[in-house]
Amino acid sequence: MQGTVDGFSYGLVTPVAAFLMACLGAALGLRCTTRSLRHDDTFKAGWLALGATSIGTGIWTMHFIAMMGFSVQQAPISYDRPLTFASLGVAIVMVGVGIFIVGYRGATALTLVTGGTITGLGVATMHYLGMAGMRLHGQITYDTPTVALSVVIAVVAATVSLWAAVSIHGFLASLGASLVMGVAVSGMHYTAMAAVDVELHGTPAPGGGDTATSLLLPMLIGPAVFLLLAAVVVMFDPLLVMGEPDWQKPTARGGYRHGAPGVPAPRRAPAYGEPANWSSARPAARTARRHTQRGTYRSQDW
Repeated sequence: MQGTVDGFSYGLVTPVAAFLMACLGAALGLRCTTRSLRHDDTFKAGWLALGATSIGTGIWTMHFIAMMGFSVQQAPISYDRPLTFASLGVAIVMVGVGIFIVGYRGATALTLVTGGTITGLGVATMHYLGMAGMRLHGQITYDTPTVALSVVIAVVAATVSLWAAVSIHGFLASLGASLVMGVAVSGMHYTAMAAVDVELHGTPAPGGGDTATSLLLPMLIGPAVFLLLAAVVVMFDPLLVMGEPDWQKPTARGGYRHGAPGVPAPRRAPAYGEPANWSSARPAARTARRHTQRGTYRSQDW
């Protein structure tokens, strides 16, 4: 018996919520990848890892929020917990591989295509592995051309997103790229769901596993808390969190900015791997000594 499939049981609530979650994960991932370009040391790997986890978590959460609206009229649906959370691991790992390729090899055509393909296949694998964790009294079948189209959408969206991560640096431009990625990821999901047909096996039998409602809390609380913490980190200026503060940046006159009016600027600490007697700091030190001796500090130096 053919099952009646409904992907919008709650109307526009689940599609809109899923889209917003995809945009949030994309925005955090793009900002982390962009900021990783400012670092050539261990912080670079940390930013890339945070970006990959943000994108993977956002896409995974988007998928299962959207699945809250999926129902088969004649059969209750449950989910297998190991497969469900295995799909999260696949998303993070494969997105991470693509991001690290571009982050360390640069935005060449070859790296973008390679990284985008791996990332897109990771998104598609996450989706279909999550679907494999669905349990109902029947068999799920897919329309092959529609499945292929969904994979193509995922690869193209991932490639464009990686390009945007290394090419777009403004906040508004990054926000626009995040919205585009959210549309693409959501479009990939609902394209893939359009390929679904359900063949029921007689009368539904009671099934084990977690229902959609019982998966709601662990699905939303864990990833939502992580994305919230990631957003807090990304909101800070990376130079204040992990790099050189503003008062350590040289001014146009060769000195360094002061932290507050009336407080002399601290001595510039040598960067990692930089000799303590780095010659570039000597003119600034001589300038500061002359100012001290004269007893005059100009307001623009503060």
